[in-house]
Amino acid sequence: MRGVRWRRVASQVGRSVTVWAVSTVTMLVLAGLLPDFRLQSADGDSATRIAITAACGAGAFGVLSAVVWPLLVRMLLLVPAFVLGLLVFFLNGSLLLLALRINPSGRGEAAPETAVIVAAVMSAVASATGAALAVRDDDAYRRRLLRLAGRRHRADPPCPAAPGLVCVQLDGVGHDVLTAAVRKGLMPTVARWLATDDGIQPTDDGIQPTGDGIQPTPHPTHRLTPWHTDWSSQTGASQLGILHGSTFDVPAFRWYEKDRGEVMVCNRPTSAGELQRRATLHTGDGGLLTVDGASRGNLFSGGAGEQALVLSIAGRRRGRENRSRAGYFAYFSDPANAVRTALSFVAEVVREIGQSTRARIRRQRPRVSRGGLYPFVRAFATVVERDVVVAAVMGDLLAGRTAVYADLVAYDEVAHHSGPHSRDAEKVLQRLDRSLALVEKAAEHAPRPYRIVVLSDHGQSPGETFRARYGLTLADLVRAGCGLPVPRRAERTHSGAEARVAVRAALHRPVEEKGERHRPSRGSEPVVLASGNLGLISFPDVPHRMTKEEIETRHPALLTTLANHPGIGFLLVRSEQHDGVVLGPNGTEIPLDELDEEPGPLAPFGPGAADAVRRTHSFPHTADIMVNSSHDPADGEVLAFEEQIGSHGGLGGAQSHPFLLSPLTLSEPVADGEELTGAEQVHRALRRWLREANGPQVPLATAAEEERAA
Repeated sequence: MRGVRWRRVASQVGRSVTVWAVSTVTMLVLAGLLPDFRLQSADGDSATRIAITAACGAGAFGVLSAVVWPLLVRMLLLVPAFVLGLLVFFLNGSLLLLALRINPSGRGEAAPETAVIVAAVMSAVASATGAALAVRDDDAYRRRLLRLAGRRHRADPPCPAAPGLVCVQLDGVGHDVLTAAVRKGLMPTVARWLATDDGIQPTDDGIQPTGDGIQPTPHPTHRLTPWHTDWSSQTGASQLGILHGSTFDVPAFRWYEKDRGEVMVCNRPTSAGELQRRATLHTGDGGLLTVDGASRGNLFSGGAGEQALVLSIAGRRRGRENRSRAGYFAYFSDPANAVRTALSFVAEVVREIGQSTRARIRRQRPRVSRGGLYPFVRAFATVVERDVVVAAVMGDLLAGRTAVYADLVAYDEVAHHSGPHSRDAEKVLQRLDRSLALVEKAAEHAPRPYRIVVLSDHGQSPGETFRARYGLTLADLVRAGCGLPVPRRAERTHSGAEARVAVRAALHRPVEEKGERHRPSRGSEPVVLASGNLGLISFPDVPHRMTKEEIETRHPALLTTLANHPGIGFLLVRSEQHDGVVLGPNGTEIPLDELDEEPGPLAPFGPGAADAVRRTHSFPHTADIMVNSSHDPADGEVLAFEEQIGSHGGLGGAQSHPFLLSPLTLSEPVADGEELTGAEQVHRALRRWLREANGPQVPLATAAEEERAA
């Protein structure tokens, strides 16, 4: 045993010396190439003295990077993450200048801008050398993964032999997008799990051969299952359902609550915390991850004891258990990680600017604005968030945690602005596949076996925006229907003129003279909110959810104007006579309990639309008027009420069809012949899989679920 320990120490010392030597050579080469970087005095020195200066400088830089760098990063935890990424170069260059200043040889100097370059190159070379030396040594590779994940190496605690479960959410990747990416060879890791090859066509239940003589490899490891979201096809509802078992009373991504006088937004920390509290009360359970779990990069914690980059805790008073920047510190405390991610961040900003410029030059349609801060937001989502979350997951696997759930948001962010089937989005899918490969590799070095589940929370539907198609926003149309002034921009459009004509027709009024307006008799202006292609209209001065009859009395033209607009598919309103009704063009009005026999305007939205609408109608905070855009089943397009050409949040197209990729060693998500419908059902499948592996300490169902089942 003692001999093994000494061999390990000798191996570590040998690798450290090798990295030091390579860093020294790198410094010598850079000194020869860069005019503002010198390792000798002005009068010149011998080759031996220059080499000693380089060795001392490289050693000092390595020590400072290991000791001082983590302290600097911890001091900057309050700095926004993308700003920290940009500061990486300055901080690293400053450490190099300090290393040259304290060099015992008394030689060496560099211009500040040159020091930034030298420090970045040396950090990258040192990291690459360490990785290459660790590849052949499983123990060394595992220690390197621990460092990448920001964890200190220590003796492993006792770890259960039962398999753990790691769930990676590819935000916004629909079932159709995943299968298309596999066919195109963009996601080789997923293709290998499904045992696909050229000519293999993924189906709803898995894969099957499509080419003559081509058969799938004999040992697939995963099954692919599509599932259906609720009407609110967005991360807030889906992830709350997956992690906490409830999507109740989440009608959209953003909505107005009359009893609280507040707009709820799923990605606002205070709203996320409130939604998690409500879900916990509704189910009587802490969440999917309550037993030795970790939540990484999510909106909600799932009850996990280990949390990093979780939005629902970001709004709480800062404390040891909910430091929102802790995940960033763990990752950026290694300067090699910081430099690599910072370089990738800058490259992604440049890539986005180039791609958006080409789209403008080609006059690509549909297109939305991609200027301002968006290139930096995209780079944060596709680089910083991805790197930090993947590193955190790797650390969780090496720590042997029972359940891990992580969200990678890169694809969703890019698809909103570039389109779900764009080349930009496909490039992101390729990088996400490499992230899955990293997680798989880390699992091979974990102290317990792991089952890797990959899933999405929703898809995305393509289409131009409502504003681009008709020249006015949903809020403009609502104001016109209420007889309120609309912006001049909307007044001058053809659609704006049509809206005014529709209002006059609904009111049975003659053509107005210039400046004449129909004014509502009382009340404040409506609150109009958008969640993808789902719109919500609320009248804040009325404390209850208004009925169709009340709305028509107050604003006689509003419902008719909305229902007859070609960009709107259907409306949901409460009714005094029928409880709830769906409204469509030409006076169509169908009670909710008759939708199965007569879907009317819901017909283009496919099976399950009626159930989704009825369920949303039952929520306490459903808006006075729920508006879903029109949908073309032929091409799957919808019209977003936000500025997005890839959208989700309502009904129509691929946005309602995410996927669940699960190992074959786990039981089927649902019984044969049944469809996986709703995030709550996905939650129950994940709970069952945890129970299968870990026994009764992981509850199969919450108390509320058991009561409902009884």
